Amino acid sequence: MLFRHSVNDTRCPDSPSDTVRGPNCAAASPIGYAAAVAWFVYVVRCRDGSLYTGISNDVARRISTHNAGRGARYTRSRGPVELIHVERKRSRSTAQSREARIKALSRAQKLALVAASAARSRPAPL
Repeated sequence: MLFRHSVNDTRCPDSPSDTVRGPNCAAASPIGYAAAVAWFVYVVRCRDGSLYTGISNDVARRISTHNAGRGARYTRSRGPVELIHVERKRSRSTAQSREARIKALSRAQKLALVAASAARSRPAPL
């Protein structure tokens, strides 16, 4: 859905409440139209072998942040991290929902998810 807004309107029409415009609001675009922002759910393996799940709209930058010791508190003392799984989502909300579902999985289930996505991304043998 495309929206056109007055310059003085500070509410985000995409939100049911009177939320102030944010980067995902249609009004945040310089021309006033919705800009598609992809969000990603990612899983990294830390140096100690533990798994960390998070979301970002720029995974490469987020991994760099984790590895520089400025990421999430959990990964600061467990770096460097290695990206092992990524899923693209349409919105921050769906990414957060998926993140919560992945975090609720057991370690074995998370590793099975990673293995399944790796198998799908491999080219078929000739």
